[in-house]
Amino acid sequence: MFKKSKVSTAVALALGGSVGLIAMPAFAQETAPVAQKIERVEVTGSRIKRADAEGSLPVTVIKREELEASGSTTVAEFMRTSTFSSAGNFRPQSGSSAQSFAGIDLRGLGSNRTLVLLDGRRLPKAPNVGDSVDLNAVPMAAVERIEILTDGASAVYGSDAIGGVVNIITRKDFEGVAASLGYTKPENEGGERKEASVIVGVQGEKGRIVMGASKTGRGMVYTRDRPWGQDLGVSSYGNNYRLPSGAYSAIGNLRGNPTIGCTDENFYIAGTTCSYNFNAVAADEAQIDSQAFFARGEVQINDSWKSYVSASTTNTSSFGRYAPTPAQLTVRANTPNNPTSSDIVVRHRTAAAGNRDTSTDNWLSSVAAGFQGKLAQNIDLDVGAAYTRSVYKELGRNYIVRPILEQYVNETRATAPKYDLYNPSANSEEVLSAIKATTSRDSIFKQTDFYAVGTFYDLFQLPGGGVSLLASAETREEVFGDIYDSLSEAGVIEGSAGNSAAGKRRVSGAALEMVFPITKTLEASAAGRFDKYSDYGNDFSPKVALRWQPLKNVTFRSSYGEGFRAPSLPQLHQKESFSAESVFDPVTCLALGGGTGGNLTAANDCNRGKLVQIDSYTLANEALKSEQSKQFSVGAVWDVIPAISLKADYARIKIDDRISLIGAQDLIDRSNGTDPRSIPAGLSVIRSANGAIQRVQQGYANEGTLKGEYLDVSATGRWRNAAWGNFDHELRYSNTLSYDDDGNELRGTLGLPRYKAVLSNNWKRGAFGLTYNINVTGKNADDEDFSVGTYVTHDIQGTWSTPWGGKLIAGFVNVGGKMPELVAYDGRNFNFYLYDGYGRQAYVRLEQKF
Repeated sequence: MFKKSKVSTAVALALGGSVGLIAMPAFAQETAPVAQKIERVEVTGSRIKRADAEGSLPVTVIKREELEASGSTTVAEFMRTSTFSSAGNFRPQSGSSAQSFAGIDLRGLGSNRTLVLLDGRRLPKAPNVGDSVDLNAVPMAAVERIEILTDGASAVYGSDAIGGVVNIITRKDFEGVAASLGYTKPENEGGERKEASVIVGVQGEKGRIVMGASKTGRGMVYTRDRPWGQDLGVSSYGNNYRLPSGAYSAIGNLRGNPTIGCTDENFYIAGTTCSYNFNAVAADEAQIDSQAFFARGEVQINDSWKSYVSASTTNTSSFGRYAPTPAQLTVRANTPNNPTSSDIVVRHRTAAAGNRDTSTDNWLSSVAAGFQGKLAQNIDLDVGAAYTRSVYKELGRNYIVRPILEQYVNETRATAPKYDLYNPSANSEEVLSAIKATTSRDSIFKQTDFYAVGTFYDLFQLPGGGVSLLASAETREEVFGDIYDSLSEAGVIEGSAGNSAAGKRRVSGAALEMVFPITKTLEASAAGRFDKYSDYGNDFSPKVALRWQPLKNVTFRSSYGEGFRAPSLPQLHQKESFSAESVFDPVTCLALGGGTGGNLTAANDCNRGKLVQIDSYTLANEALKSEQSKQFSVGAVWDVIPAISLKADYARIKIDDRISLIGAQDLIDRSNGTDPRSIPAGLSVIRSANGAIQRVQQGYANEGTLKGEYLDVSATGRWRNAAWGNFDHELRYSNTLSYDDDGNELRGTLGLPRYKAVLSNNWKRGAFGLTYNINVTGKNADDEDFSVGTYVTHDIQGTWSTPWGGKLIAGFVNVGGKMPELVAYDGRNFNFYLYDGYGRQAYVRLEQKF
């Protein structure tokens, strides 16, 4: 029944010569001679960039061979090496509220401004973050190639495509059976990775089907197993009370012995304070396990029509560990835990209650079906529907109920405190169980799509050829829920933050795209899309582009477009959440006794950066509008000789009315007049009669402008020699020329390198192959105290194609064992988004085809 058959697909790249990243079928005339058939295929670029294959938009294609040669076991791992991920990507981190999440951030503009597609259709947002796609949802075994569009594309896809588009294309033409096993062992303890997959493909006279399953896993990385983890973690949340000066001292000093209350495991005396070594127990990276099943089938109905259906399910689970809960408590005067005559504030680490352990479980299931075919000679149609459902569950153990702990600390039982601060490990299991809670989080994101796309060829003729038109319409419903347990919602759980959110919206969109071959060498294109959101309003996104090919081997291109990003459902509908934050506010500092009036000493000076802790509340904003972008790009492609090709593209992006979180310190600075900007409506700083801050209402607002300029350069070379074998080389270089955040130039500052580059080299001769890659991340931060130098790593891989249809792959990622510089960033010892602490990573993989 089944045998191999060719299926022609029509595609057009928006503004590029065809229309973009949406696959459409086109079948040649039955009466036309075979030699005259025009087979339209999905084209966004090729590994060796050919001028006649380049459109007016810069698209980089990552083929499966490159994915396999990278040594990466997941899509998320590979995308962290992309030069377009200029500020790095978020990856799974223990102790984070997005513990199992892996994002993709193009241009450093944020993962919420990077649109992720799967076979041309947008993936749903991860329910645990609410505004970005989790790359862990896409199994590496299912991927045929990845296409990266480094230009705005709202005129084609709508919201989120400001920083660019990542289109993940799944395998469709595979035939046979293939299995793979792999293992990666880092030089440093922890983070070992395992992978296994099987894929089956059958093709026949009337259709084809590809299905597969995969399993990957990465071990937990404990801080203590890293060189920096050998240092004692320093935290005032050990067992300390606040002195009148604002400093902290071990509570044992209340009884004349600083070691009292600081003798449990991992507690230690640091000067006069009792500190806690959180490095001894906490994990840097969570354990991640993922398993997936995927299938796609097509059936040829007749000569003009076919139907298709795809289905997949992915389960990603994680386990993370954070140090025991830190708690700030008020201990009343003349109680056993406080021998003084006045109330004191104690920062206590509830180590006796155990470490904070968090387990997550996420299921993403999807199904899509549709029909592709011809309505008439030059009219193609694609209609279909898709449904995705992502369910996320989280359990947190050994979190502390603050009111109960505070009650027990101040309550006396038989002349002894119910909870003994001076000897925490002596507290009974009954007491420890009473102060603990298991937190929970149940989240969901459902997305339902209906779409229709029609392509009209040769509407009329121009000197360069026939004009093409693509018209599309779609409607999408998004349903989001992120529900926390009742104690977390009430804000009484210590050591955790966040609150529930829920909402839904309907999005309707329509787009037109046209390509005008003005002459044989000059092509113009235009596109426009209108989107209507049920919750905030409408947006229109236009785009125009030119492509000029004065010589067969030279192409120039340029485009201008406007785009938008819609506010996320959590930003519109999240419940108010509480956080205790440390801020700088001299008025509050003085009101709380932190200064001495007119003659302030350097050690006790509220005007010299002394921090105070205040209560802040984060509020959603139902009045948010979309943020707007304008993008301009210009580039050129030159095939120097058939074996060498060069490409350069310049891009400029401006984002207005940014959707920003206006935080507590920003609002305080505005209330003090040190920041001249006004406080947005609905946000506030509420003070008591003496000026002390009682409450800060922070939240989201449309405010500010972000401008970026970028230069991308690539060079490819291919050499063929009968005696020495085949050589392929490619250099990719991305430079952030400017990153202006409301007038502040951030290019080259900590976390935003000036450039990233990758040089890949491949050799193959007969059954043997060798890959050598050089990865470079430019320096960031020139400050004397915060400087991270240029970071270079080397990867090597060798392959042997066996006589029995298998392939043995072995190699090293970061063969030199390069480690990151220890400059703290975002609460970690180094920048987790750009670097890792694995050191040299040896891996082996065996593939077998049947």
